[in-house]
Amino acid sequence: LVQAPERLGELSEALGRDRAWLMRRVTTNTSREYLFLRRHLPPERAADILALGIPGVYSEREYRRYYPAGEMTGHVVGFVNIDDAGQEGLELAFDHWLKGVPGAKRVMRDRLGRVIEDVENIATPQPGRELRTSLDLRIQYLAYRALKGAVQHHRARSGSVVVLDVRTGEVLAMVNQPGYNPNNRAQYVASRYRNRAATDIFEPGSSIKPMIVAAALESGRFDQRSVVDTSPGWFTVGPKTIQDKRNHGAIDFATLLRVSSNVGASRIALDLEGPQLWSTLTALGVGRLSGSGFPGESRGLLNDPENWRPVGQAILAYGYGVSTTAVQLARAYAALGADGEMRPVSLLALDEPPPGDPVMSAATARAVVDMMETVVTPGGTAEKARVEGYLVAGKTGTAYKATGGGYSDDRYTSVFAGLAPATRPRLAIVVVVDEPGGEEYYGGLVAAPVFSEVAGGALRVMGIAPDDPDVRSLLGPLIRASGPVPTGAP
Repeated sequence: LVQAPERLGELSEALGRDRAWLMRRVTTNTSREYLFLRRHLPPERAADILALGIPGVYSEREYRRYYPAGEMTGHVVGFVNIDDAGQEGLELAFDHWLKGVPGAKRVMRDRLGRVIEDVENIATPQPGRELRTSLDLRIQYLAYRALKGAVQHHRARSGSVVVLDVRTGEVLAMVNQPGYNPNNRAQYVASRYRNRAATDIFEPGSSIKPMIVAAALESGRFDQRSVVDTSPGWFTVGPKTIQDKRNHGAIDFATLLRVSSNVGASRIALDLEGPQLWSTLTALGVGRLSGSGFPGESRGLLNDPENWRPVGQAILAYGYGVSTTAVQLARAYAALGADGEMRPVSLLALDEPPPGDPVMSAATARAVVDMMETVVTPGGTAEKARVEGYLVAGKTGTAYKATGGGYSDDRYTSVFAGLAPATRPRLAIVVVVDEPGGEEYYGGLVAAPVFSEVAGGALRVMGIAPDDPDVRSLLGPLIRASGPVPTGAP
């Protein structure tokens, strides 16, 4: 190229590069045997450049990673750089697994540098290992479509959906909005490719209340029939007045969850010892990594009970002063659905379910799930989470977002976390919509419909039989004709 400077303009135009840049690139690297001018060009464009016949310009075949599922799985799979080194997601976490080990051999070359004989094999190359994710692309698509529609409809800032297999801890779906296509490097912007479901923390609002109820039952001081007096619909703790929308009076725990009483949850939390409440929340994974191994995953925030004041313990009961991630919240609900057994979250397909770590009694977990069923019944906060033919257990959450010096009065995080089918939970699903615009911002109006769409579709594609008694009575002859559904059936 240095010997044909008159053709640099022609070459720069063909490469789509500035002529001055190309001149600097060539003249400052004269001692190198070769240098790259453009990489990963489409073959037809490279052929056009070579056809110009410019002295010293050659091509080298390279390979480029292609992601067939594109935007739908981009946040989980991640991407590689131009040299195929993992930069985000599973590509980064398992780069050592995927890239393999190059080999080495001693050869003889002629004076032109051409290999004329293989002399000795020094190291045998080892190909990269296959990586099989736990994602079910059918459910991943359902979650992607539902979340994208909700974020657009509510003009939200962002959103996440996580779907876990309760029995194994496997991630069947994990999606976020805004999205990005890993095949398009122009979209490699952190605000788009960040996996918010694992990295972004938020205050869970009332979606934490089932855990407060679980802590109360585990303490032995309360049972399912226990009653908490919420009259007159408000009370004061230090400088904070905690209130409900109306006076619910004396209510049991199931009603507390159904109407989402802040007063009731706070009174229960204050009746418990701080370390005891902290122990239950920690056992359910709050403030702890999920075990997924996803790069950059946040552990959330749960302060040591020694630092709690009464007002902090009271507002913790309805999800303030504590932070979690969507995947962490899904894992906690999965433990409730698994009769109190906690499993690590896995983004890789598992051959066998890992043993569960008991974090509460099976009786407590089942009682809480039964209570959460009332949340999606008429009069509950999440009727829109109902799934035709199936019983659902879950809880809404609507939290004001923290701002400098306090909380905003017009910015919210809308949450719904739930289990389906409720009689024998198979799926734990969390939906988070950040800063929905417009008049609707409650979790029951914004996040619950997304849960319904995802859960309904997932249960059907997995072939899980309906558990709604009314539907089962109608389908009874068909169910008996086809035989019982095996425990391990997909």
